[in-house]
Parts: sequence; structure tokens; C-alpha cells
Amino acid sequence: MSICKSADCKLCEFLESKSELETSFNRMEQQKSKCKFGTQGVCCKLCSNGPCKITPNSPKGVCGADADTIVARNFLRAVAAGSACYLHIVENTARNLKNIGLGKGKLPIKSEEALNRLADTFEILEENTNTKAVKVADKVLQDLYKPRYEKMELVKELAYSPRYRVWEKLNILPGGAKSEVFDALVKTSTNLNSDPIDMLLNALNLGISTGIYGLMLTNLLNDVMLGEPKIRQAKVGFKVIDPDYINIMITGHQHSHIMHLQEVLISEEVKNKAIQAGAKGFRLVGCTCVGQDLQLRGEHYTEVFSGHAGNNYTSEAVLATGGIDLVVSEFNCTIPGLEEVAEEYKVKMLCMDDVAKKKNAEYIPFSVEESEEISGKIIEEALNSFKARRDSVSINIPSDHGHDDVITGVSEGSLREFLGGNWQAIIKLLAEGKIKGIAGVVGCSNLSAGGHDVATVELTKELIKRDILVLSAGCSSGGLENVGLMSPSAAELAGENLKTVCKSLGIPPVLNFGPCLAIGRLEMVASEIATELGVDIPKLPLVLSAPQWLEEQALADASFGLALGLPLHVAISPFIDGSEIVTKTLKETLVDLTGGSLLVEEDSIKAADELEKIIEDRRKALGIN
Repeated sequence: MSICKSADCKLCEFLESKSELETSFNRMEQQKSKCKFGTQGVCCKLCSNGPCKITPNSPKGVCGADADTIVARNFLRAVAAGSACYLHIVENTARNLKNIGLGKGKLPIKSEEALNRLADTFEILEENTNTKAVKVADKVLQDLYKPRYEKMELVKELAYSPRYRVWEKLNILPGGAKSEVFDALVKTSTNLNSDPIDMLLNALNLGISTGIYGLMLTNLLNDVMLGEPKIRQAKVGFKVIDPDYINIMITGHQHSHIMHLQEVLISEEVKNKAIQAGAKGFRLVGCTCVGQDLQLRGEHYTEVFSGHAGNNYTSEAVLATGGIDLVVSEFNCTIPGLEEVAEEYKVKMLCMDDVAKKKNAEYIPFSVEESEEISGKIIEEALNSFKARRDSVSINIPSDHGHDDVITGVSEGSLREFLGGNWQAIIKLLAEGKIKGIAGVVGCSNLSAGGHDVATVELTKELIKRDILVLSAGCSSGGLENVGLMSPSAAELAGENLKTVCKSLGIPPVLNFGPCLAIGRLEMVASEIATELGVDIPKLPLVLSAPQWLEEQALADASFGLALGLPLHVAISPFIDGSEIVTKTLKETLVDLTGGSLLVEEDSIKAADELEKIIEDRRKALGIN
């Protein structure tokens, strides 16, 4: 079977050696023909008069909805779904922290410093650590559960104040986030809102709550429970899978769901069970965004976390190595294609959240109160799987896939600390032109923008060649690290100025902030640099790209980026081209409202040209050109 291209050549070689196995790489070839009405966003199937499709000869649906209404409605509905996913994550994360504070599950607080910072931000005066954790969690939950007509309080506490004032002026400050999602679904239903501008502003509103709560706060709450990121070197790729261990692959986004499992797998009792079964112990293999989060905090879990193997579309191949004994999933990026590969390689699948329930997975609902029993069940299933499958499945783990020296654990805090406790070093390098600008290359991996991770890797290489430092978060990071761009040796691919900076600091030109949730950390970096310069975020020589955005969550991320006032590049249009009003608003008019704009460009060199020009224009405006 033919397969689509990947920037990761070793991955392609491996998949080609498994010619009998069907994966997403094969199905992409079978799905090359795309529906033009879908790609333009002009298909509507909200009522039984349809599905209606807009054409020059049929410019309106049966109800009278035109292309502008249909495209805006589809876009807002997608952003609402993506926002709901992130809000689900932060809600569960806050509930987990609250239950730890209440003493359920007998789990420790890993970072009191992170807890204290949040308590100070929320103006919580409390000495007892556990009570403080409960009050911090309650603050988040109370905001999430407000009705839409009550504004969320923590936005003002966490957002960069010049941005907050812009959002307030535009009347896009969110009310209770879950209510906002609910009403966005109402608004986009049959025969309701038909104003495309109103719906686009609503998308920005959802982007704000997505970014502040689903992205930023999820990270900060996880820091409390799981420990703060520390910069270190680590292994990535297939080589992290050690067949001498019982390997549990984790997929999803909810790191706090496995906090007890991480702790108990290194106990002597559990290790002895593995030894009795013929293994050296247990290992957690990171895959998808939760794997990136494990990697981000890997300094705290070196004994049990073996490393990050790959992103969403690498996960099928990871199972096909035969070295994985159990899959534990708790959220999305767990693609349906894993199910058939798991059956082929006799790998049991467990699911910890019903929103991510797979048809052949056993469902074990997660709760902090029952974490000991849940971890026991996972360990038992991993042991049984190891014993049942190892003699009947061939193991083929390419030892040359991946790298041993990827720099991980980068966050707003660890990077600031590395630079001496403030951002003056970065500001000085920017002022001197040794770093021309900063680009956030973030988001998903898909198979359509040139192939698996192709657009992401090509654009990143072009940017660093132009002395633009790249910060990455999301499945994009998994692709970039597996091809070596997050290893110090990648400095050789950078422009002369950036190469000198990287070699002097011992860092790569692409810094790994971890999961897609860490897009919230990039906002914190931008806000802190803007604060030191005394400017708003749109003034910074900073651009954003999600070249291979995949799903609705990415569109919610994009709405946050546009609300922040950032130019946002994508290689594939977000299904808006059928509407002149929506396209013009996002690409042009929005600049005058938030400072943000959408740039759609599939060619990586042309995209880099445009992003570089934006950076140079902003440098000139700051007087540092």
C-alpha cells in the first residue's frame, strides 16, 4: 500500500516495512479527493431541507442563509467544540487538585511554590497547603460555572492588562466559559444568528476563555500537582521503548489523571511484580500531548518515564513496533486507527474518560478518590498483557529513530530562570539583532499539508535560517524533536547570528514547550517580555504559526492567538474561503480591532517571507531595526 510523505524519514522506512499494516498514512492516500464545498465551508446540514451547498447558481440555502452566514456559523460551531474540549480538561484538572487538597487519594502537592503563586494571584490568604489548594481549585471552578451574563473574574487577574482593556472595549470578555460554549451552540443552530461579524467576535470571546483557562490555567494547576518543568536533555523517538520493560503507552491531554500511576509504578512491590513476570520493571511511554507533558516534567519522573515516542500520527507506528503492552487513553489525539493496530499486536486498551471511549477499550472512569484501585487495575492489565503477548508478537524497534539529546522542560519559568531570572537577555539579543524575532510554531500534526509534519518542519527550518528563534508547543513539537530540530546540533541549521547565540547558550534554535496546552505558556512569555518593554503584545516582533492545524481545538487556539493580536499563519485554510466577509474580516479587518490577522499560505518559503516581513516591520516600529 502507498503511504503519504513524512518529514520523519525513519518513520516512513518503518511503515514501508509493515506493508501488510493499514495506518492513517495509507488512508490519507485514499482520501486525497476533498469535497470543495466542505473545504470552503459552504455546506450546511443543520436542517432536513439540506444538506445545502452554496454555488454561483445557488447563492442561498433553502432557508435563505447565504455563504457568509453558513461559513461563520460553521466556524463558530467548530471553535465552540474546540473550546469545550479544553474547558473539559481544565475542569477535570481543577477537580483533581481540589480532591487532593481534600485528602482524597493520598496524593502529595508536588510544588508548593506553584501553588503559592496562584494563591497570591487569586488573592487567597491561607496558610494551610491543602486548604489553599482547595480554594485555588474552587476559584477556577466557580468561574467556569458562572452564567454567561456574569464575567469570569480570573481573566482580569491572569490576562496581560493592555490586552484586557482591548477585549473590554470590544465587548468580548467571556462570561462563564461553559455557558459561553452552550450559547455559541444555540447561536449557530437553525434559523438563529445570521450576522457573520457577531459570530466571529463570539469566536474571539471563546478564544479568550480557551487560552486563559484551558491553556494557561491547566498548566499552572498541573505544575502544582505534578511538579514544575526543569530544563534537561532527554531521549525521543522509537528508541525510548525498551523491550525489557512492561511498556504502557499514554495518550491524551490530562496528565493529572496518571499522577498516582507515576508514583506507584516505581514502588518496590510493583517493580517486583514486573520482575516476577520476566521484565525489569514498568515504563511509561509518552505519545501525543500527554506524552509531551510527561516529557516537560520528566525531571521528576526519570525512573518511570522512558521518553516521548511521537505525536498523534506516529502513535500507530509506535504500537506496530510490538514493544507496547498496554494503551491508557484519557482524551483526544487518540486516533481511532489505533484500535485496529492494537488488535493486530494484541495490545489491550484502557480508557479513563468516557469522552475518549474507544470501541474496543475497557472504560475505567478516573477519580482521585479511587486512584489507588485504578492504578492497581492498570498494573494488573499491563502484567497480564505482557505475559499473554510477548511470546506471540514480534518486536521490531528501530534503534536509530529519534535522538538522545533533545532539550526539554522549557516553560515560562524554567526559561526565565535559565536566562538569569528575567527577560533582559532576550530583549538585548533582539535589540542587537542577534535574534531577529520569535515565532511560535504550534499546534497539531496532520497528513495533508505536504505530508506528516512536512509543513511544520519546512517552515521551522526556514525561520531559524533567518535568525528567528522558534518556540513550539503541541504535536508540532513531537515532529520537530524527532527530526532533530530540538537538539543542540540543530544550531548548524540556523542563521549565523542565531547559530552563535545557540552555541554560546548550549541550546537548539527550536525550544520545546511541550503539549498544545503549553500555548498558554507562550502567552505568558509574550506578556512578560511585553511588560518589560512597556508595550502591548501586538507591538512585539513575535508571530504565530499553526502550519498543520488539525482539529476544532486548534481553531479555538487560533481564536486565542487572534485575540492576543498576533499574526497567525496556517498552511491550510480553516474552511472559510467560501465567504468574502469572513475571509476579509479575519485576514484584514481584525488588525484594526485586536491587532491580529490570519495568513493562509501553503508554501513554506512564502510563509516565512511574510512572517519575517511582519517581524521586520515590528522591529522598525520599536526602533530596533
